[in-house]
Amino acid sequence: MKIGRLTISDRASAGIYADRSGPEIENVLREFLGADVIFESLIVPDEVEAISAALRRFADVQKCDMVVTTGGTGISARDVTPEATHAVLEKELPGFGEAMRMQSLPRVKTAILSRATAGVRGACLIVNLPGKPSAVRECLEILAPAIREGLAHLRGENPHEQK
Repeated sequence: MKIGRLTISDRASAGIYADRSGPEIENVLREFLGADVIFESLIVPDEVEAISAALRRFADVQKCDMVVTTGGTGISARDVTPEATHAVLEKELPGFGEAMRMQSLPRVKTAILSRATAGVRGACLIVNLPGKPSAVRECLEILAPAIREGLAHLRGENPHEQK
């Protein structure tokens, strides 16, 4: 399985600080998808076209099974990840964002401000996550069953079939 991980941050892309959320994506996904996952990674600034271009490249050219983004899902002027993601999606999966917000809200009272979304482009699942490493872990753990099942459907497998 090949996964693209896209860190969206003006400061990390400029080398002002180290990307901690991207590596956390890899740590968590290896825990529940296995060690044989191949990751392609990229850091881009908070720019709609840069984000959309990276998502298209991961899905269409590099044929990633899944792309996970981190950062840019808030409400500040530079937070444009959901807009860039919507521009490339063929099918939106609003339940992903809803689940992350619902599960995070009891611990983080501002979780409702997150605009994280998810969807499908071709056979690629795209999921937006927050930019904080602890939130990356929390959200991926919440989404793990849906990610597994979604990936199976996109590969044409029946996830409920006995093997």
